[in-house]
Amino acid sequence: MTGPRIPLLPIDEAKKAAAEMEVPEAIGELNVFRVLLRHPKLAKRVNDLLMTLLFAGDLDARLRELIIMRIGWVTGSVYEWTQHWRIALQLGVSESDVLAVRDWRAHDHWSEVDRAILTATDETLSDGAVSADTWARCARLLPSETEQLELLGAIGCWRMISQLLRSLEVPLEEGVAPWPPDGLVPNA
Repeated sequence: MTGPRIPLLPIDEAKKAAAEMEVPEAIGELNVFRVLLRHPKLAKRVNDLLMTLLFAGDLDARLRELIIMRIGWVTGSVYEWTQHWRIALQLGVSESDVLAVRDWRAHDHWSEVDRAILTATDETLSDGAVSADTWARCARLLPSETEQLELLGAIGCWRMISQLLRSLEVPLEEGVAPWPPDGLVPNA
């Protein structure tokens, strides 16, 4: 990678732009937002969606992080995998579960809901939609409509983020090591 396709804003400018758009200044320090804040209205809407799904949602945080980690792995998004590796662990997702999403079908320790949401994620990534059978399982296991909507919202949102990160070639923040802990990278 030679650098981002759209240059990063200097951190002080990104933090200022973030504050002007009522986005937390700390968000402006992240390289993804140092690019997105070149289009402040877009950055604001992306931030609002991410913050809603991360901090104001009903979908279990562990399930959400499994979805994000699976998307990061399947799509080859080094930035997404690396950022959410830390977030998942901070939220109590075990290292073994995070690593297992890479080849989740080979592991038998998943719960029924884990398998349903990972299947939904894979189907959406490969086919653009969740199949009827998988939807029926997810709807049974995630009985509230808000959880069901957030399941689809999380898959779509972090797929979009992966696409942005990879297409714009957004680098990791300085000093952040990629693909913890074992150095394996996806084939995407």
